[in-house]
Amino acid sequence: MTSRRTALALCAALLAASAGCQQASPAHGFLLRYETPAAADEDDAALLRTRKPAERALAALNAYLDVPAPVTVVARSCAGEGTGYDPAAHRIELCYDDLEEERELLGDEEAVAAVTTETVYHEAGHALIDALGLPVASDRAEEDAADRFAAFMLIREGPQGERALRTAAEEYRLSGAGQGHDEHAPPADRAAAHLCLLFGAAPERHPDLADRTRGCTPDWTTVHDAWTRDLAPLLRHHEPGRGGR
Repeated sequence: MTSRRTALALCAALLAASAGCQQASPAHGFLLRYETPAAADEDDAALLRTRKPAERALAALNAYLDVPAPVTVVARSCAGEGTGYDPAAHRIELCYDDLEEERELLGDEEAVAAVTTETVYHEAGHALIDALGLPVASDRAEEDAADRFAAFMLIREGPQGERALRTAAEEYRLSGAGQGHDEHAPPADRAAAHLCLLFGAAPERHPDLADRTRGCTPDWTTVHDAWTRDLAPLLRHHEPGRGGR
C-alpha cells in the first residue's frame, strides 16, 4: 500500500494537473477563497483572478503577521451588499460587483487592481482590530483606523505600494466630495488622509504633494508607531524604519 507520505508527495507533484489533488488549507492567517460569480460579474471575477490583488495583499499580510486564527477572504457576488468584514464569522467578503464601479470611475484594470489591494488591506484592518481587541471610540473611528492600516501596509511596500495608495486616493476623490458613506469619512477626506500619510512617509518620491498636504493630518510617524505597537503581538520580525522602502 502506498504510504501517506508518498501519497502526499505524489499529490504535490500532480497538483497542477489534477483537479482531485488539493493542498490542505493552513489553520491560521489570512486565507482566500473564490466563489463562482453571477453571470453579470464574470468579467470582474476574471480581473481578480488574473491581476491577483487579493493574493498580493494576503501574501504581504501573512509574511508580516502571524495571525493565530484563520481570517477568510471570500471573493463572491454580493448583489450590491458591498465588501465588508463580518466579525462573527471572521470573514471578509470581497465583492465582484464592487469592481464594476471602480471600472467606471477609473477605466483601467491596473488601477482597479490597485484599489482592490487597498480595499483588502482596509478590511484586514477591521479583522486585526477585532482579533487584537483594540479599543475604538466609534464606528467612524474604526473606519478611520482601518484606512490608516491600509495606507500603512501599502507604504511598507515601497514605490509599488505608494502608487497603489495614490490610485486609491484618486478613486476616493473621483467618487465624490459629499457626505460620507454610512460610518466612513467623506471620500474627499479619505483621499486627503491617504495623501497626507504618503507624503509624510516618502516626501522625496512625492514632491508634488508638498503644497497639497501642508499642515495635514494624520501624521505618518504617529500612525506608523501606533500600528507597529498594536501589532507587536503578531509581528513575525522587527519593523524597519518609518519611511517607505
